[in-house]
This record gives sequence, C-alpha cells and structure tokens, in this order.
Amino acid sequence: MEFLMTYGWAILVVLAAIGALAYFGVLSPDKFLPDKCTAAPPFSCTQYKLTTSNVNFILSANAGTDITLNALSLSCDGTNFAAPTTIQPGYVLIANGNPINLTWTVASGAIANTGCGNIATGNKFKGTYNMTYTKSGETVSHTSTGSIQVRVE
Repeated sequence: MEFLMTYGWAILVVLAAIGALAYFGVLSPDKFLPDKCTAAPPFSCTQYKLTTSNVNFILSANAGTDITLNALSLSCDGTNFAAPTTIQPGYVLIANGNPINLTWTVASGAIANTGCGNIATGNKFKGTYNMTYTKSGETVSHTSTGSIQVRVE
C-alpha cells in the first residue's frame, strides 16, 4: 500500500504540472507548427505574409492556358472578408505561369471580433480562400479552394 501511495502522489504531481503547462498555452501545438499556404490546382501559393494591417499572398496559375478570375473570397471561421484591395470587382486575367499578388486590408479589429483570433504580432491566423475562375476558351466556371496559416509579423 505504501508503494502505491508513493508512486500515486508522484504521478498526480506530474499530471498537475502537465495540466498547468497546457492551461497557460506552453504546450499549444499552433506555436510549433510552421506557416503554410496551400492552393488547389491549377494554382500554387508561392509567397505569403500577414501583418496587423493586411493579408498578402501571391498565387501562380499553371493551367496551361490563361485564366480569368471571376470571384475571390477570404474567410476565417465562417466570416467572409471583402474582395482583395489589389483587384477590383469583376474579372481579372491571369496569364499562364504568371503570379498574381492578392492583398486584403484588415480593418482595425475586424478580424479580432470574428473568432479568427487576435491579429497581433506573433499570433497565428488561419483562413481559407475560394476562387471561381474560367479557363481561356471555356465558358464553364471552376472553383478552387486553398488555405493559409501564418504567424502575424
């Protein structure tokens, strides 16, 4: 009985220490995961950055033909943000193999109040983007989705 009590208390202390570390965020896996940006074919995400004022990433189109971008949206936890400030509503032609720079301006507190997390330096942001596009010579639109997970700089 004495043997069980001694090891029982030791195990209880270790569990309490692990619980305290998890509670204060020391063991949060988001802090250790790398930044990433993914895009579904025919797009590829080549560069990305998030600051406290904007979300910016560069996509390349590799469809073998030119692409007309019909619609683009960025969302986080079900909240959609306005169209990127680098493109006007309507149609944007992306030449095959050429990159397009997309930038969303983050209004002060706009993301912080949507459940996307606090946009402060060092915090993580995770969002998804949806694109509707048409290949050159086609009339049918296609949809492509991607995600971005990045630390705020």
